[in-house]
Amino acid sequence: MEPAPGPQEKYQLITRNLQEVLGEDKLLAILKERELKIYWGTATTGKPHVAYFVPMSKIADFLKAGCEVTILFADLHAYLDNMKAPWELLELRTRYYEHVIKAMLESIGVPLEKLRFVRGTDYQLSKEYTLDVYRLSSVVTQHDAKKAGAEVVKQVEHPLLSGLLYPGLQALDEEYLKVDAQFGGVDQRKIFTFAEKYLPSLGYAKRIHLMNPMVPGLTGSKMSSSEEDSKIDLLDRKEDVKKKLKKAFCEPGNVENNGVLSFIKHVLFPLKSEFVILREEKWGGNKTYTAYEALEKDFAEQVVHPGDLKNSVEVALNKLLDPIREKFNCPELKKLSSAAYPTPSKAKPGEKGTKNSEPEDVVPSRLDMRVGKVINVEKHPDADSLYVEKIDVGEAEPRTVVSGLVHFVPKEQLQDRLVVLLCNLKPQKMRGVESQGMVLCASSVGEPRQVEPLDPPAGCCAGERVYVEGYEGGEPDEELKPKKKVFEKLQADFHISEDCVAQWKQRNFLTKLGTVSCKSLKGGSIS
Repeated sequence: MEPAPGPQEKYQLITRNLQEVLGEDKLLAILKERELKIYWGTATTGKPHVAYFVPMSKIADFLKAGCEVTILFADLHAYLDNMKAPWELLELRTRYYEHVIKAMLESIGVPLEKLRFVRGTDYQLSKEYTLDVYRLSSVVTQHDAKKAGAEVVKQVEHPLLSGLLYPGLQALDEEYLKVDAQFGGVDQRKIFTFAEKYLPSLGYAKRIHLMNPMVPGLTGSKMSSSEEDSKIDLLDRKEDVKKKLKKAFCEPGNVENNGVLSFIKHVLFPLKSEFVILREEKWGGNKTYTAYEALEKDFAEQVVHPGDLKNSVEVALNKLLDPIREKFNCPELKKLSSAAYPTPSKAKPGEKGTKNSEPEDVVPSRLDMRVGKVINVEKHPDADSLYVEKIDVGEAEPRTVVSGLVHFVPKEQLQDRLVVLLCNLKPQKMRGVESQGMVLCASSVGEPRQVEPLDPPAGCCAGERVYVEGYEGGEPDEELKPKKKVFEKLQADFHISEDCVAQWKQRNFLTKLGTVSCKSLKGGSIS
């Protein structure tokens, strides 16, 4: 039997891989006297995905450090956050979360008997808690409440009052769950500092706050339930896991915003204390890493290939998902899953419509537009006006793209250039060469015709998503069906502004680094 860790060892386990700790001195003081009491809460909204393994992995750390851990299923919060969980589905979704979170914990070897599970409505509807909500509302300003929820509560043009209550309830949870600390993502920081400011005004103690970094999704942005390609669902089939990982942003040598590497760092390494890169003997054979930093260094130096990294993660991830899939393969949980998350055509009254419930909605989020880097340009062997380009969009292999740019853009101006690539057109052969995307370009209105490829902001990485302002959260179609003419309908409203910014209906094309533009063709069209 291993000896119990001392206060300093416990501190190291509790804080490893965290981005920030508020209240370190208090944390160390408690650990010298007794075990830490901590809680993690999750609002029961969209289906949990594999990024939830990040907090699960930390919960395993907390238990190794002897902490008393409470998991809160924040059902009332789910309703308050712009009604992300309609009231009539709240009970079903909470039950779904209970089953799936417990299955995740079991899959990584966490003993459930050491955890306390609580629903928000078990105590948040009590007389005492309700009175404290009123007391808090009498001292909190609207400005502070709105600011606190800015990173967590869904931001809409006409916010509901419920969203302003959300941060106050989360602060009160710390007192009513009788904990020393709250754990969450760094996106919760404003709520945590809100709690530190206002709980003492009610005579309650200020708590410790532990924050995980936000793990990038597969597209390089935050992993989100609302962005289908950015996340892997816990019940995805193995072939779906393979397909999503194949499309994941994982540029050779790039360790920034790399969701594949981040998953290894924050989930797989803490669980096993090692990670094995699986590869054929001709590429050096399997290699076991016992320190994440060594793996990251080898990837940065391109000793480890993105394809091998993705394949190795696929194998390790499926080992975690297999017991969860098996548990949810029973009729009872299949029924619960479909009832808690009905297909849009079966949505209950009060359930808001989604893009899928109106599949014919022609909105720009249906386009899978990404930043691409042209890594090779050659003339088409059978067509004088066409280039054949190899374009890196953050996938395991570059895409082959045929573009009619020979008469407009010199070959040397395309080489190593960043472009915007439409990635979900149906592949089609152009003079015998299959094209797997389309480079979006600005075109002049008059004669002589001029064409300029659209320019993503400087500093973008291959694979980053390009979206239209106001349509950041939508899910691109897997493949645009030619007969539906979705791109053609949207393209009719594409244009270049007087500032040379690419737009759809006066809304800018954006990446996370800024606007997409062209060099000089103001007032032009986009094709």
